[in-house]
This record gives sequence, C-alpha cells and structure tokens, in this order.
Amino acid sequence: MKKKKSIVVFVILVAIVALLGYYTYGIIKGTVAKDSDAGIKLGLDLAGGVSITYQVVGDETPSSEDMSDTVYQLEQRVSAYSTEAEVYQVGDNRITVEIPGVTDANEILEELGSPGSLEFQTADGEVYMTGDYVVDAQAGTQTNETTGSTEYVVELTLNDEGAEIFAEYTEEYLNDYLPIYYDGECITYPQVNAVISNGVAIISGMDSYEDAEILATQIRSGSLTLELEELQSEVVGAKLGSQALRSSIIAAIIGILIIIVFMLVFYRIPGLAASIALLIYSGILLSVLHLYHITLMLPGIAGIILSIGMAVDANVIIFARIKEEIGLGKSVGSSITEGFKKAFSAILDGNITTLIAAVVLYLRGSGTIRGFAATLALGIIFSMFTALVITRWLLKALYGMGFKDKKFYGEKKARTPINFLSKRFLCIGISVAVIAAGFVGMGAFKATSGNVLNFSLEFMGGTSTTVTFDTDYTIEEIDEEIVPYIEEITGDSNVQTQKVSDSTEVVFKTRTLTLDERQEMIEVLEENFGVTEDDVSESQNISSTISSEMRSDAVWAVIIATICMLLYIWFRFKDIRFASSAVIALVHDVLIVLAFYALSRTSVGTTFIACMLTLVGYSINATIVIFDRIRENLALQEGNRNMDLKQVVNNSITQTLSRSINTSFTTFIMVFMIFVLGVSSIREFAGPLMVGVICGAYSSVCLTGAIWYMFKNRSLKAQAAKAEAAKAQAKSKKKKK
Repeated sequence: MKKKKSIVVFVILVAIVALLGYYTYGIIKGTVAKDSDAGIKLGLDLAGGVSITYQVVGDETPSSEDMSDTVYQLEQRVSAYSTEAEVYQVGDNRITVEIPGVTDANEILEELGSPGSLEFQTADGEVYMTGDYVVDAQAGTQTNETTGSTEYVVELTLNDEGAEIFAEYTEEYLNDYLPIYYDGECITYPQVNAVISNGVAIISGMDSYEDAEILATQIRSGSLTLELEELQSEVVGAKLGSQALRSSIIAAIIGILIIIVFMLVFYRIPGLAASIALLIYSGILLSVLHLYHITLMLPGIAGIILSIGMAVDANVIIFARIKEEIGLGKSVGSSITEGFKKAFSAILDGNITTLIAAVVLYLRGSGTIRGFAATLALGIIFSMFTALVITRWLLKALYGMGFKDKKFYGEKKARTPINFLSKRFLCIGISVAVIAAGFVGMGAFKATSGNVLNFSLEFMGGTSTTVTFDTDYTIEEIDEEIVPYIEEITGDSNVQTQKVSDSTEVVFKTRTLTLDERQEMIEVLEENFGVTEDDVSESQNISSTISSEMRSDAVWAVIIATICMLLYIWFRFKDIRFASSAVIALVHDVLIVLAFYALSRTSVGTTFIACMLTLVGYSINATIVIFDRIRENLALQEGNRNMDLKQVVNNSITQTLSRSINTSFTTFIMVFMIFVLGVSSIREFAGPLMVGVICGAYSSVCLTGAIWYMFKNRSLKAQAAKAEAAKAQAKSKKKKK
C-alpha cells in the first residue's frame, strides 16, 4: 500500500512537471517574440519600447537647475507606466523619456508633458496657494536652539504676493498644520510655530539631508514654469541588443540541463529528485513573472540566476547531510529524515539573510534595483519551497518505490580535516594584493583618462548621433549589422539604438565621441552602408540615464541591507564575530570584482549594478553554510575544556567543502553559458559575475572561517588574560591578609 502511495505521489509530481513544462514553453515562446500578453513583460534593455523627446517652449535657454527639476518631475510621472522607464537630458533644452513595453506614445504625451501640481492647503483641505508663488526651495541644516542637535530643513522662498498670502494663513493657523501636496499626494505636513511675514519659511523634521533635498526638489518641480512640447517619438531598440534575450534564454536552458546531468551523476537518486524539483521551481517562477506582469530586465535575470544557484545549493546541503548520516551507519530512511532536519538551519539562515537583502533593496532602491530585488525574493521563496517540500516528497516517494539501497544515495565517510587555517595569512595576503592592485589601477586610470573605471554612457552620459540611411532597417537589422562597426570604433559594448518613427533615421547613443572617432564613424558608415557626411546630423550631448538619485538609492540600499543582514546573523548565531566576519567577506568579494572591472576596463553601466547586487546575495549565502557548521560543531564541543578551536574550524570547512565546490560549479555553469552564448553586452555582465562566483567560493572556504577564528581567538586570549589578572589580584590580596 505504501509503495502504491509512493508511486501515486511520484506520478503526480512528474505530471506537474509536464503541465508546467507545456505552460512555460508558451511563456518562453511569447517572451522571445516580445509578446507581453503571451510571455513575460520585458524592460528597455531586453525588448526596447518608445522614446519621446520634448523641447522646452521659448527662446531662452533654461537653467540647469530647472532642467534637472523637470527631469525629476517626469521621472515621478512616468513611474506610473513603468518603474523601469528612463528620463534624461539631451543638449541644453531637450528631455527624452524612454518607456519599455509601450508602442503608442500618443496616449501619454499630453500627461507627461504637463508640469507638476503643487498646492498649499489647510488641514481641512482648502487650497490657499499654488506653486506659482514659490521662488525657490533649498535643502539645508540648522542647529536646534534647545537641544543643540543638527536638524535637516528646507528653506522655502515665496514671491511678494505669496508672502502676503502665507503671512495671513500662518497667523490664522498658528500652532496648526498647513500641509503641502504634490500631484495630489501630501509630501510634508509642517506645523506653524510662528507667523511668517517675510516670505521665507523653514520646514523641519527631515531624517536626513537626502530627504530634505528630495522635498526641496519636489517643491521646486511643482513650481516650474517650463512648458514642454513634443519634438519627436522613436522606436527604441533593446539596449543590450536584439539577440540578447534569445541568447540568454538558450544559455539558461543549456545551463539547467548541464546542472541536471551533474546532479544525476553526482547524487544519483537524490539528484533525480533535485532535478525534478528544479524544473518545478523554474516553471513556477516563470509562471508568476508572467501572471503578475513583472517587468524583467537584465538585473532580474541576475536575480533568477542567483535564485537557481540557491535552489541547487539547498539540495546540495541536504544531500551532503544524507550522505554523512549514511556514513555513520544509519539506515537510508532515517538518514533522509535526519539529513533534512540537520540541513534546515543552514538553508533557513542562508535564504532568510538573502531575503532580507532583497526586501531592503526593493523598498529602498529604484528602477532596475527593484526589478532585481523582486525576482530574487520570489526565487528565494520558491527555491525554499521546492527544496524543503517538493524534494522531500520526491525522495520519500522514490524510497517508498523501492530505492532503498545505500548505493542509490552515496556514502560519505569522515575524512581527514584539511588545515585551511595554516594558510590563512597567505590567503589574506593574496586578497590584499589583488585589492591593492585594483586601487592602484584605478588611480593610474584616473590620472590618464580622468575616470577610475570605464564608465558607460548610462553613468557618464555621452553622444547622440542621428544618421539617415537610404534603407529602412529594422531594429534587429541595425543591432546585428550596423552596431558592431560602431562598437569596434568606441571600444564599448553598450552602444544603444533608436529608430525614428516613419523615417529611415536611426539614433546611435555612445559614450562621448572625440572628433576623430566621429569622423571614423562617418567613414565606416559611408564605406559599408552608403552614408554620406550630410546624412549624419550634428551630434548632441546626452546626460546619464542612471540619475544621481538612482545611484544614491543603490548605495544606501546596499548599506542598509548589509546592516540588516549583519543584525540577523548576530541574532541567529548569538555572536557578533560571525556577523562581522560575514560582512568583511562580503566587502572583500565586492572589492575583488571591482578590481577586475578596473584592471580589465570592463564597461561599467547598468550591468555593473546587477553584478554587484548578485554578488552581495551570493557571498552571504556561501558564508552562512560554513558558519552554520561551525556553530553546530561548537555545540558538540560545549563543556570540553580541551577543545581545539582551530580544529573545529578546519573540520567545519572540510565537512562543507563538497557543498562549496558543487554549488559554485552549478552557479558558475549558468553564468558561463550566458558568457559563451551571449552577445557582447551580456558578456560584460557574465564575465565579472564569473569572477564573483569564484571569489565567493574562495572567500567562504579560505577567509571567512579564518577571520572568525582570529576574532574568536583574540577574544579568548583577552578573557584568559583578564581571568589571570583577576586570579593574581585575588592571590595578592590573600597574601596581604
């Protein structure tokens, strides 16, 4: 009866794989065709969209501050259509808005072009003044006269008419509240502490200078008098090239197949269970992305890669534990039960730590960062479910079907511990040398080229060149036939294209071109595509598409996420040394990859953010597994006065070594296939990520345990010295008596 039940469970799960496979095949097919209804909704970097260019009405050149504020205003408005939309300045008086997944710009042109609405209201909702009366708003600081502490404020300046209105209402509503609304949303709710008659008001209560700057910008944006008119709309090509999506999907499928073969060969029956669970996981994740219309960009693909690695990792941890239990002489059935039980804490802590990072990145980040965080969080939740539930059901079912012999599961005998700690100073020295080389390289490049890293146009801005062809090329033809020539001239794999609607004009966005490079570009286009110099319009400078706000959001999101992860590790391991060691390892991995970017001159753009965010999640997860084993072995040695701390650490690293190698291999395979099959822009993402995977494995095995040991050993020596001093003091007192 039990065997029949096991067969039924196995057949049901295999049927689920078949149904999910059929459903996800349709999703993949629709995604490749860039059909957002049948497939997954794609971002600008993978599918393109529309680009709308506005020009400021009037003959006077607007100030840079007015243009910056207008860009911010449009960023807020366009986020209603897509969080992955981009807004940037072109030349002195133009602004371009790019929106993924939109094919008709007319429906949003009027709304996007209107200035924001700023209203000063009473507490009961009466509008007594609009943004037209605002002259300026600037962030600043002041000292609290009572406490002496620094406060972050916004200084609001009104014109003469506004000053009169404000004086009247601050007198009437003294000690009451006069909120300010931007586009119908309350952005500040200040209390009136005094009558303000000079037209200058101080708004306090901000938590940081950055918050004060944001409020000041919102107030200025709502008071802008800039009027925008549509100049042109264009079809935007996929920023990573038209073949980036197709090659990434093919690479992912091949990578998963290689992982399945590896799991079957290395883990046998458990590997079969893990492979089926991995297919179920992949199907669930793609289905959710499709059903909930989550926009997928390259950072999202990075999140999926990381979550696949973590899904495999959970299974590897479980199977290693099962092998250990069998090696201790236990039956297969009890070994399966104990394996899941003992692996649970490492899986839970590793996934929860990374999930904390994902949540913080989503709440604090913006744009592509939120896309990465969303897919990573979903992946973590589903990977835990498939590893702890689906894999368990499958293993129990296979065991019940008659696969009870130890040969189907493997047997791990106790092995002689490797003395990793004896090489700790050598490993630390190597890491310091590589990181130092990176900083030296950045300093040298700063002196020669002016930039420490090879920043792409997303970070630094660049040149926009419009070319008129005698053939109406499609976006795909432009990316495949023309762009490679331009990439060869610029040495940059991040050339972006736009096709102007109802014309043969194509816009090429590159890093800033020199006069020689521009001339070479014209000559190459003339030689290969019949373009004359008259067909190439005057190039224009374009601002960075990654705004200072987005960069600030990314940095603060990572900092806050790191602090939250540190606190969680401290709470779970009851030892700040575990948390601090994990953070040091994380910083180490980030600096090593940064050194690779610097020395290899790999282009730093949106893929850089995706790579670094992926590395943060991967590094912490790898570290947690070793720390979990150290915690377990310390508990087994509790009360043992002769405990050799060095031996405990070496044992723990040795016991988890196969997990570290196997998980790194499966994750590396996924990234390696993307590197081999991907287009140049995708390789610029996969290359540093491969370095990060190798570095994460190295730091978790060679550094994290060593760093923790040095912290712990120093603490034990300090305690021993303190105890010895107390003992000597007591002995001295006894003699005096």
